Amino acid sequence: MYTIAIGIGENRDVLKAISIFKTQHSDCNIKLIEKEEDLIKAIKDQDVDAVIRGSLPSSSIMRDIKESYSSNLITRATYVNGENQEFLLSPVGIDEGSTIEEKYEIAINCAKFLEKLQKTPKIAILAGGRKGDYGRSEEINKSIDESEKLFDLLSKTNLDVKNYYILIEQAVKDKCNVIIAPDGITGNIIFRTLILINKWPSNGAITFGLDKIYIDTSRSQRVEGYLRSIKLAYNLNNIY
Repeated sequence: MYTIAIGIGENRDVLKAISIFKTQHSDCNIKLIEKEEDLIKAIKDQDVDAVIRGSLPSSSIMRDIKESYSSNLITRATYVNGENQEFLLSPVGIDEGSTIEEKYEIAINCAKFLEKLQKTPKIAILAGGRKGDYGRSEEINKSIDESEKLFDLLSKTNLDVKNYYILIEQAVKDKCNVIIAPDGITGNIIFRTLILINKWPSNGAITFGLDKIYIDTSRSQRVEGYLRSIKLAYNLNNIY
């Protein structure tokens, strides 16, 4: 039987989501995790097929994951998937995506994930300003320079990629299914604006660099959001 371990923290909406899911899928075993250290153990447990953070705190869990898999680059991409929107947004961890090389690996991982889902990646690179904003500040210049260097690197692959600079609205309108934020802080703010304020449908954040399905979820998510994450973990069993 397929087993999913889910963290139970202060937000009890995750328990409501589990209850709904169990009525729909009797062929799946749900293992409740109350402590952060036990969630780390579940990731390493061969008898557990997928792990979801649920409403447990993130910082210590991600720190332990990165220490346990120190030889790998551990990054996350939020999977927005609704009737009118579908894309991976990354980096979304505030300490992720700080270099061009890391954002390149993130883009490649996002593309590989979509290909596993039998989807064609269409990558949008973002920056801290329009191309014409170059010269307004050193910070803006650095962001634009990095976006163009990242574009050059990804252009050497067979992937469909375009530099949208700061125009995220155009990237979404053009149905890009991978959106690479300038850095993790910006990506995290985009996530909170779209998902937590405007209620765009998120399935949680896919974690790359592990040998286990691990979906990172916000402690502020609602029942519907947790339910989408559980269903994603369940469905990914068919492709991983």
